[in-house]
Amino acid sequence: MNRKAKFAAIASAVAAVCAVALLGKGKKGEMLEDELYATVQEGPLVISVEEYGEIAPSQQIVLKNEVQGRCSIISLIPEGSIVKEGDVLVQLDVSSKIDERDNQEITLQNAESSLEVAREALEIQKNQSASDVELAEEAYIFAKEDLEKYEEGEYPAKLVNQKGQLALKEQQVKQAKDKYEWSKKLFAENFISETELESDELNWKSTQLSLETAQRELEVLETYTHRRDLAKFKSDVKQKEMALIRAKKKAASAIAQSESDLRAKESEFRKQRQRLDKLTNQIEKATIRAPRSGQVVYANESSRNREPLQEGQEVWERQELIRLPTADTFAAKINLHEANLKSISTGMPVRVRCDALPGQVYAGVVTKIAPMPDNERRWMNQDLKEYPTEVLIEGGSGEIKNGMGCKVEIIVEQYEKAVYIPVQCVVRIAGSAFVWVKGPVGGERRQVETGLSNNRFVRILNGLTVGEQVLLAPPLSDSVGGADTELAGDASQESVQ
Repeated sequence: MNRKAKFAAIASAVAAVCAVALLGKGKKGEMLEDELYATVQEGPLVISVEEYGEIAPSQQIVLKNEVQGRCSIISLIPEGSIVKEGDVLVQLDVSSKIDERDNQEITLQNAESSLEVAREALEIQKNQSASDVELAEEAYIFAKEDLEKYEEGEYPAKLVNQKGQLALKEQQVKQAKDKYEWSKKLFAENFISETELESDELNWKSTQLSLETAQRELEVLETYTHRRDLAKFKSDVKQKEMALIRAKKKAASAIAQSESDLRAKESEFRKQRQRLDKLTNQIEKATIRAPRSGQVVYANESSRNREPLQEGQEVWERQELIRLPTADTFAAKINLHEANLKSISTGMPVRVRCDALPGQVYAGVVTKIAPMPDNERRWMNQDLKEYPTEVLIEGGSGEIKNGMGCKVEIIVEQYEKAVYIPVQCVVRIAGSAFVWVKGPVGGERRQVETGLSNNRFVRILNGLTVGEQVLLAPPLSDSVGGADTELAGDASQESVQ
């Protein structure tokens, strides 16, 4: 039998005893034979909600397994041990990750070598590209200079020389002709021989032929040779210019390719470095140390791990393993049923009783109510919706221990003077509250206005006077209107369950 069932049984027994104590009596103090009545009381009334829970430090550090995947516990400090900051609490098995780290170090070294090769290749490519571009620029400059030298130097010089040769040939022809004409006169007067005449004639014809050759050469130079050489030099300039452009583009492309390769090698190196750092970090996290001094408490509340922590046990990532208190104060952890949420809020006063400390009552206050129900409990029972609630306990240092079972009584309302009756006396019919008041011939139905209730009593706001007697076991159905009835303790929306 769990704690709630035990508490419900005890509460029922107490209610029965109270009901007997409050049994209605006749004017002469005699109890009716077939019906039991309770007297309407006036006095202090406490409306509260009681839940069972567990004592826990109000502030604590939760140490989790931060190693990815699953791993086994190699060593585990005994629960309850007092530790100092830096002490080893848990050692996890990460031998496979150690092997993986060793292999990763080799991979990182290879990536670093590839990175250095890529850097050297980029420098070589930059030098080669600069050299290629420089050679292309020089060739282009020389081609332009050759064109300029031809247009302004070589061709004018050839033209002048050829024209000078032509003028000289013309003069030679004239002189040779004049000599031949004179020789004819001398031959006619027999001053020279026929042989000398023929020699002068041959010389004249030879100079005429040299003149014609010089004229042809000048014509070829001006008409063909100059045009061809000029086109050749201009074409050479254009070709060298295009070669320079190609060299620059080729150099830029080669450098860009080398830079891209270098970036890829750098990215690969960073990725391998990060992977090695991650493996190293995971191996370091396999040794869980105490971040501060305190008493070790195992975290065994997860529904996936009902067994206590022990060496050799397999744990998963983000699983809570150890808890270390960070304060001397304690809190009570309870689960609040959804039916009580409307009546309970933070700041309400609380009385806490520990199972291990009978007779001791500690004051407290509700400090936290979870906005969502406990999913783990809901997983076990879909209809059960309970909200984790925390109660800060005032005092108890040195007496209260972590993990103690406790009963928490949340004070919803306290009245110094209130009219009240047992909750089983009130029945709801079509949303209205009714009681059966003792009359001359038995119980007579009367509508009343109720306030909050606890597990035993309900406050009466209007409809009854102190001293009247009401039926403890009212009928569960009524003939008026044919409406079904419900007990106030089960259906009243104003009651605190």
